[in-house]
Amino acid sequence: QVHLEEFGGGPAQVGGSLRLSCVVSGSISDSPCMGWFHEAPGKRRDGVITILTADNSVFDDYDVRGRATITWDFVKSTLWLQIDNLKEADTGTYYCAVRRPGSGSSCLSPGDDYWGQGTQVTVSA
Repeated sequence: QVHLEEFGGGPAQVGGSLRLSCVVSGSISDSPCMGWFHEAPGKRRDGVITILTADNSVFDDYDVRGRATITWDFVKSTLWLQIDNLKEADTGTYYCAVRRPGSGSSCLSPGDDYWGQGTQVTVSA
């Protein structure tokens, strides 16, 4: 069983940065990818950034291009997300996810994933 728990949400300022962490427990050795998703108020959950476990390739969504960084700390089993130059549109709930083995869907789209409970981020001027 895989368990994920996010930390680090809260208020943030436009132009500032956010840094979230996700502690992962359980076996994820066969998972193809892990990443972060964003659910803005009243909108669907969308992929922010993902990292492939095979070669650490990173793919990000257009809305955060050049602003988001994902890091996997293997020793601490922790997945990190940093977004710089925040915009009000970055407000919402952030979820970390680990893709279940065998799933062929795009890692930047919600799919057959293990999910954390989410952490709320509110960006204001």
